[in-house]
This record gives sequence, structure tokens and C-alpha cells, in this order.
Amino acid sequence: MKLRVNNSEIELVQGDITESDTDAIVNAANSQLVLGAGVAGAIRTKGGPAIQEECNAIGHCPVGGAVITSGGNLKARHVIHAVGPRQGEGNEEEKLKNATLSSLKVAEENNLKSITFPAISTGVYGFPLDACARIMLTTVKEYLSGPTKIERVVFALIDDQSFKAFKDQLKKL
Repeated sequence: MKLRVNNSEIELVQGDITESDTDAIVNAANSQLVLGAGVAGAIRTKGGPAIQEECNAIGHCPVGGAVITSGGNLKARHVIHAVGPRQGEGNEEEKLKNATLSSLKVAEENNLKSITFPAISTGVYGFPLDACARIMLTTVKEYLSGPTKIERVVFALIDDQSFKAFKDQLKKL
């Protein structure tokens, strides 16, 4: 499923983000940039140790922020590590919006044309899936409505429930 926004497009796919062939994939990171479980674990496993080594050199990223590393052995040349909010920590919606925007800005700063996002913070961080879809898709659409060199934003959603939540939200846009 796709949505055209100016000269860019938003695309939803169901599948493994580590198989994405965009310039960068987004890791749903923690502030310490330790590649643990979930999306980060899959990136660590397929991307190899170089990504964690680069994260260790960076050291920290605040909630709502994003940093970039190489993609190691992944198809994507880069990984953008975006730190989303934990449900219950306060101001979660704004923090998720900022993590999404920070990722797009990092991609732009590095002259990347395409980026793939997961459903940030919906795993162990407990953020509601429907709210995540609304915030991330709205933020991306607004960003692509302005001047940008980003041509393609993909959301790689691992399961039926995530894909449906994002598909339902994209229809509303």
C-alpha cells in the first residue's frame, strides 16, 4: 500500500525490516544504544558486530533523538538509531513524533533518499500500536509535504496486527 506526497511516497510492507533495501533502516533504539532484543536484536544478528561497535563509540542518544551508523552486513547502507518513548514515562506522543522527525532529519543530513521505519516503541516499550501508526504516519506525511530530498519512506511491519494498524491509519490520510 502506497501514498504519494509531493515527489515522495510512503509505502507499507509486511515483513522483516532487516531485509529492506532502502538507504537506511531505523532501529527502535534505547538511549544507551545497546542492540538488545526485538528490532535491535535482529539488526545486531544480521548486521554484525560493527554496528554495535559504532553505537558504543557514539555512547548515548536522548529519547526523541536519532543517530546514524553504517549498516554493517545489512542490505541498507546505514542504520538510524531512533530512541522512542517508554509508555508511562510522560509526554510519549511528542517524544515519538520527535524520534520520527529526528530520523528523517538525520537521513536528510546524510543525503539519503530512502528510509525504512519499524513501529517504534510498540514492543517492549509498550506504546499503543494505533497511536504509533497515527503519530508516525502523520509526522512523515507532514515532513514530506515540505522541501525534502527523501523520495521513499517505507514502514516495515512485522505482523498482521501492526500492518493493519498502519494500513487503517494510512487510509485516513
